[in-house]
This record gives sequence, structure tokens and C-alpha cells, in this order.
Amino acid sequence: MSSTYKSWPFVEAEKIINRLQGKTPPKGYVLFETGYGPSGLPHLGTFGEVQRTTMVRRALAVLAPEIPSQLVAFSDDLDGLRKVPTNVPNQELLAAHLHKPLTRVPDPFGTHDSFGAHNNARLQGFLDAYGFDYTFKSSTACYQSGVFDKTLLKVLEKYDAIMAVMLPSLGKERQDTYSPFLPICPRTGKVLQVPLQSRDITKGTVCYQDPETGDTVETPVTGGHCKLQWKVDWAMRWVALGVDYEMCGKDLIDSYKLSSKIAVILGGTPPVNLTYELFLDERGEKISKSKGNGISMEEWLRYAPAQSLAYYLYQNPTRAKRLFFDVIPKATDEYLTFLQKFPGQTPIEQKDSPVFHLHGETPPSWNGGLSFSLLLNLAAACNAEDASVLWGFISRYDPAATPETAPMLNELVGFAVRYYHDFVRPAKQYRAATDTEKAAFLDLAARLRAANAVDAESLQTLVYDVGMAHNYANLRDWFGALYEILLGQPTGPRMGSFIALFGVEQFLALMDERLA
Repeated sequence: MSSTYKSWPFVEAEKIINRLQGKTPPKGYVLFETGYGPSGLPHLGTFGEVQRTTMVRRALAVLAPEIPSQLVAFSDDLDGLRKVPTNVPNQELLAAHLHKPLTRVPDPFGTHDSFGAHNNARLQGFLDAYGFDYTFKSSTACYQSGVFDKTLLKVLEKYDAIMAVMLPSLGKERQDTYSPFLPICPRTGKVLQVPLQSRDITKGTVCYQDPETGDTVETPVTGGHCKLQWKVDWAMRWVALGVDYEMCGKDLIDSYKLSSKIAVILGGTPPVNLTYELFLDERGEKISKSKGNGISMEEWLRYAPAQSLAYYLYQNPTRAKRLFFDVIPKATDEYLTFLQKFPGQTPIEQKDSPVFHLHGETPPSWNGGLSFSLLLNLAAACNAEDASVLWGFISRYDPAATPETAPMLNELVGFAVRYYHDFVRPAKQYRAATDTEKAAFLDLAARLRAANAVDAESLQTLVYDVGMAHNYANLRDWFGALYEILLGQPTGPRMGSFIALFGVEQFLALMDERLA
């Protein structure tokens, strides 16, 4: 089919419909999946994958409302704990349980039955806080309850074919010891990476040598007695659950290809996949937890609303993005601009708007007027110590606006003050005006006093006219002088809007102060 809509979530939804030939799958719904490794706490990648997948799911509901869908947030909590995270308490406790499944490792926070259960609860609380519609599934529960048993026996049956796919992807040393099955030792509870001595398809068991005692141990591959190596596990899960769509980062391209081949061997079909680009830091380098470069989700949400982050994630996911603090104001203002335009758009334009993919058909209202960048510049001009300072200017500019009547604006005010304190104020670098610039500033002051202009457009024209009158060949130089001399920064707001909000008298006083 060919959709009327062009935004990428609709393109992805079309892929799903085309694969299903427009029909509901036999299981009764389309299954979207996102994966989570609960050895750490939820992070930006978790949010991004669930957010983007939800956008595709929403697009599918528009194109094929007769086809139900579900989103599964799957936790790989049967994985062994490979290393102790550095951002949790009681690290000695965790160190004593290395290589055990995360759901058998004690909770270092002391609030849940296991470390896996603690992080799973954090994941669900995290997703619930942002209103995602999902079903949580635990790897431990699926393995132990028998949900995966039929497909696990298929893995045992197709062992040789799977090994033929996997072995060429491994180094020589790894090839000698590799097995798709990872037995969970009944003696120590650890997930073992050991070669298999034998397999019995009829009994559904494998045999291995205990690495510590040397004993031969026979164990079922079903019921949670073994788990699978993750690439095989990924394929097994697709087949067992009937996953129709799952996206992943570009670092997993080869893994997706291998898992897709294994899924076919198991009699299934790989899900439709979107490979998204990874985030870069300010210098264009890949973001790394160990390096500490880039920006975390918690840091973004300290300075801007979650919707601005969701909008940033919405933008072309197959293109690498630089993720650092300076992108926050721009992303926030672009989100607000789309929000302001939404009510006046045609139904087709609305569906292709980022606003629809973030909020559906009933987004919050935003009447525009005050951008986030403008609030930041207001905070910079008046050296705002708290939100009440900014509200003093806003209430004069728009008497009807109060923190109570404009909660979204009030939230932005709080973010603006925080961002100003942490980033703008430390970076301020004022410069003195040249004689030529002083003459232009004095002319601007005289015209402002004489004109009695108060609306943003009239003030913008007045500032523009002064620049022209003083022979600025490039008016960017004129506005740049205003930003650098008055605000101590290389870029700034639309000056007419800023003067209207700040107030003409206050702006004149600011010029007097900076020219003194």
C-alpha cells in the first residue's frame, strides 16, 4: 500500500502492513517489542526505543485501525551479572553473585527480591511515568513458565544449522567453546558458558561438564534450566512470541542479520526492523558511558520538558545526532512551534506533524508568543535568580498569564532559570561597544523614547531601521553587536520580541548600563 502520509513512523507502519498483506496475524494482533537489559537502570536509549516504537504503533492504528496491536517491553533478566555496576550501593554484595541470573542476585538497594526485580520495577515505573501503553514481560518468567519451551526444543532440534550460522561470526577460540545453550548450574546458580558434551533431542536435554567439579551434568533445555546465547535468544523470542516489529541501534546490524537467519531456521519470520543511528557528543564522537561524554536523559529533563526530548528523538532516527546541552533550547522551541501550528493544519498535515506522533490527536494547547530561547534571554538580561523574577516581566507583557492559568509556560520559566544558571551565566562574555556601535545604540535609544512603540513587530522594525541607518552592510553584524554587548552572548532572540517582553524602559536602562 502507499500512504498519504510521509513521516517516517507511517513509512514503518506501511512495512508492517505490507508484510502482513493487510491482514491481522493469526495470534490476533501485531506485536511490537523493545528490549531492556536490567543490569543497569533505565536510560536515554530505553526511552528512545520505546518512544519511537510507540510512534510507529500509533501510525499503524491510523493506517489499519482494524488491526489490534500490543507493545511488549521485554527484560532480559535471566542474563548473568557480568560485572558490578559502578552506580549502585553494596557493590561487595553484588560481586559475590557474579554470573548468576539477575533475578537471583540480591537487590543492593534492599527494596526487592532481586537486583533484576528492582531494575524491572524501575523500568515499569519509568515507562508508566511517561504514559506509555505496554505489557511487561520478564525473560525469567517466560523461560520458567514454559512460554519458550516449544521453541527451545526447536533450537535443540536445529542445533547444527544454528551452529553453522553462528560459528563463522566467532573467533577461533570462541568457536571451540561456543554453544547456543547456557546451562544454569543447579549447584551454584550461575549461568555457565561451557561446551556441550552431548544432546538428546528425544529427552530434550543437553550434557555438559561442571567446570569446577568435572562431573557430567544432564539438564533439560526447557523450564528455565538453560537460557540461550543472546543472538539465538533474540531469534527464539521473535519466533516464540510472534514479534512483528522491533527496532535496534546500528551497532546491532550484524546481530539482527544473524538472528534473522536463525529465526528462519526455527520456522519463523524476522520482525520488520528499523536500524536507528547512535548519538554523538559535541565533537561528533560516539557517546560512551565510560567516557561520560554527551548528555543523559536525567540531565536533559532537568532543563527542558520531556516532550522536547521526545521531539528530538522523533527527528530522522536514521541520521546521527549530536546530543549535548546546546541542542536543548533549539529542540524545545521547534517542538513548541509545531505545537502552535497544529490546530490550524489540515488533517493530513496534522498526522504528519511530530505533534501527532508525540501526543496523538489531542495534544496540549500552546498559543506561542514566548519561546524558550526568549525566556532564556530574559533570564540572562535580568540575571534571574528564580522564576518569580521572570514572571514579573511576563505578567506585564501579558496580564492574563499567571503560573496558574499557564502551567506549561510556568514549567518553561522554571527550566529557563535553571538552564540560565548552569550554562548561560557561566559563559557570558560581554564586550565593549566601539564608537560606531555607541552611536547606533544612542540612536536606537532616542528612537525608542520617541516612538512609544510597544508591540514586538513595531519594535523589530525600529531596531532594523537603526541598523540600516548606520550602514551595516550585513544586519547580522548589527544584531550580533546587540547580543554581545547587551547580553554577553554571540546569539540571541528576535530583538523586537525581547524588548516587548523585557520592557522598553528596562531595555533602555540595560543599554545605559552596558555603555557606561
